[in-house]
Amino acid sequence: MQYALLVQGSPYSYQASHSALRFAQAVVRRGHSLTAVFFYHDGVYNAARLAAPPQDEPHLYDAWAQLHREHDTELLVCIAAALRRGLMDERESSRHGKAGHSLEPPFILTGLGQLIEASTAYDRLISFSP
Repeated sequence: MQYALLVQGSPYSYQASHSALRFAQAVVRRGHSLTAVFFYHDGVYNAARLAAPPQDEPHLYDAWAQLHREHDTELLVCIAAALRRGLMDERESSRHGKAGHSLEPPFILTGLGQLIEASTAYDRLISFSP
C-alpha cells in the first residue's frame, strides 16, 4: 500500500510531527511504501535545517532526513507556508534578496498541487494536525 502524510503541526509545540514520524517509521517497517510527506502550515518548521533541539529531545529534522535517505520518501514543503514563516531554500533566498537560507535538500519547496496529487495518486493520505 502507498501512503502519503500531511504534517501540519510545529515540531516542538505539538505532538503532530512526532506522531507523524512514528507513524511513518511504522508504515515502512510493515513493508508499505511511504511515497511523500507534505509539510503545511506550521508543519513547515520540520524542514528548518538550523533547528538545534536539546540533546534529550528527538531531532525531528534529522529523523525526517534519515527517512528520506533510507526509503526515498519525498519531503515536500509548501512554499507559501514556508516563505510566510521565513523558511526558504537557496534559490528563494537569492530571489528575495536574503542573506542566507534555512531549507535544503532533502526537503523540497513545492506548491499545493503536490498535496492534491498525493490525495489522489496514493492509497492513503494521513493527516497529522495539532
